[in-house]
Amino acid sequence: MRDIGQRIKELREQKCISQKDLADAIGVKQHTISEYENDKKRPSYEVLVLFVKFFSVTAGQLIGTEDL
Repeated sequence: MRDIGQRIKELREQKCISQKDLADAIGVKQHTISEYENDKKRPSYEVLVLFVKFFSVTAGQLIGTEDL
């Protein structure tokens, strides 16, 4: 099972968007996306919901309990 940061990065790269574009889309700072992707910070429940909606995945897919 991959860490959530790796999943976020993988999903972002699949959409061919920058950290800045993702940050703008969900309403956080680019630095925060970087911290998530590098597993320096864990997203809150509210931010997890934003990722799920933005990427059109399930929570399980995002947190790594289900395959993408």
